[in-house]
Amino acid sequence: MTVEDEIARVVLEAAKGGPPVAVATVIRAPGSGPAVGAKLLVRSDGERLGSMGGGGLEEAVAEVCLAALTKLPREQVESFQYATGGSLAQKDGEVEVMVEVTERPVSLLIVGGGHVGQSLAAIGGEAGFSVAVLDDREAFANEERFPSADRVICGDITEELRRYPIDGSTYIVLVSRGHKQDEEGLRAVVESGAAYVGMIGSMRRVSTVLTHMAREGLDREALERVHTPIGLDIAAETPEEIAVSIVAEIIAVRRGGTGRKMSDLRKARIRE
Repeated sequence: MTVEDEIARVVLEAAKGGPPVAVATVIRAPGSGPAVGAKLLVRSDGERLGSMGGGGLEEAVAEVCLAALTKLPREQVESFQYATGGSLAQKDGEVEVMVEVTERPVSLLIVGGGHVGQSLAAIGGEAGFSVAVLDDREAFANEERFPSADRVICGDITEELRRYPIDGSTYIVLVSRGHKQDEEGLRAVVESGAAYVGMIGSMRRVSTVLTHMAREGLDREALERVHTPIGLDIAAETPEEIAVSIVAEIIAVRRGGTGRKMSDLRKARIRE
């Protein structure tokens, strides 16, 4: 197996759920530099596969790849320009390198197959999430109701959530049919390490739920990270509007956005 084949194999493993990897590819270089198309794969532990000819350039590129894997949220594709010796150039560098991060698709786990859950599945899928839906009722957890979902789960909410592979790429939304089910779901996932946990409900009810859980000994910092009431304030009323507000908040959390209107940001920059 060639080095290129091995890199392709590792990238495919990352896309299917293995550890994330960054692959740097030379897309422009002078005749004396590394070959255009040369690749260097870097894992999160610093292990490398492939080569850019060694020296300062390879070390600089490996450092950028490692940084791309460690920062959150991760940028999937970035380009960098270097001098042939390896120093990063602001522009017009002699060597241009594209860095691509490959990881398991970001998962949106929707607990609740009602009208809001349906809209969330549709909008979340369009936004690029791998969508999973969980409900304890067969009439609300089936492929006919969620044809575009990657996975539909019917079963006990607490048991299924404890079995679900939750990690830092999982975004969880609790929008089931009742307060009891949402609270049970929150207990199962609040300390899971998910990237995002959001629960629907009124200000008064969610405050009461969080207070009770804190008194029961659940981690207070984890409880404070719960997004509840859920979504951005856009005065949403319909299930579709509520889903838009929730997905917008999730994207803001994932990408590091503020949730403010772009026009307000422009005005603030003008005043500065």
